[in-house]
Amino acid sequence: MTKTYRLFGSELSPYSVKVRSYFRYKGIPHEWMPRSAANQAEFQKYAKLPLIPLVVTPEGQGLQDSTPIIEHFEAESGSPSIVPDDPALAFLSALLEEYGDEWGNKWMFHYRWSYPADCWATAERIAQQMMGHLGPLAVAQARTTVAERMSGRLGFVGSNATTQPVIEASFKRVIGLLDSHLAKRPYLLGGRPGMADLGLWGQFYEAATDPTPGALMRSNAPNLMAWVQRMTSPREEGPFESWQSLSAGLMPLLTEEAGALFLPWSAANAAAVEKGEKTFEVPLAGSKWSQEPQKYHARSLAEIRRKYAAAKDVPMLDDILDRAGCRRWLAA
Repeated sequence: MTKTYRLFGSELSPYSVKVRSYFRYKGIPHEWMPRSAANQAEFQKYAKLPLIPLVVTPEGQGLQDSTPIIEHFEAESGSPSIVPDDPALAFLSALLEEYGDEWGNKWMFHYRWSYPADCWATAERIAQQMMGHLGPLAVAQARTTVAERMSGRLGFVGSNATTQPVIEASFKRVIGLLDSHLAKRPYLLGGRPGMADLGLWGQFYEAATDPTPGALMRSNAPNLMAWVQRMTSPREEGPFESWQSLSAGLMPLLTEEAGALFLPWSAANAAAVEKGEKTFEVPLAGSKWSQEPQKYHARSLAEIRRKYAAAKDVPMLDDILDRAGCRRWLAA
């Protein structure tokens, strides 16, 4: 008898669709469960935290947090693997997944909740998902509540008038870099998706559905848009490429984004959490980035540092990370 997993999530959650994309690629039987008031009792039964995605196993175990969920199933399942055989490339893929999850989320959240058209369009979709079964009045009331609550949380991703230019310049730079890179291959690492694809794709999938970033992507990045569509149900189309063939496209992403923005920000956040500070400030892209520290991101940095410590003797890896300006933040 085939085991079927229940995946609680939302089309509006980059981490939910990330896990769903992985399940589709691996052929893992699952039932997509859009989280709503109607299934809240079942969600609460298995969730340790009020966060999606939640995977409920046939044995009644609840799994949360997209990266650990994927790593759990990857350890159990065989081909097709999302981890390259080359250990250096495998770590770089994990680093780019982390970058997508943590820094890419700033693009998505900023555009979605700071631009009025995006804010109200998304609030409508969330309200419809959560309260649609109760009728139009309930949806209208929920829409206003969602818009006010989520726009008030922009500070959690560091979005404000000072950081807006940094966030938006980063987004525009990356859609250009990835559009060029994806002109020659179906996925970021070659002929099949890796962790890097999953982490970045979830953010771009959401951005593509919102008015402002979606228009930028459609106008400037046709290859990126094709990849966004491809990743909804990815399939194996060939082998992973070598770092030598990927470096021209991925090194700028590592250098200009991971090394120059994401890792310095993440290290400053972790230091602030360790010191118990209420805010922190770090120079990024010629301006001062300031926000409240986030404990989850500190744990996330500790995990990618753990993975680096396990891989640091891998040939070529330190040279790549040094040239990208990443290793100093990972070796701390």
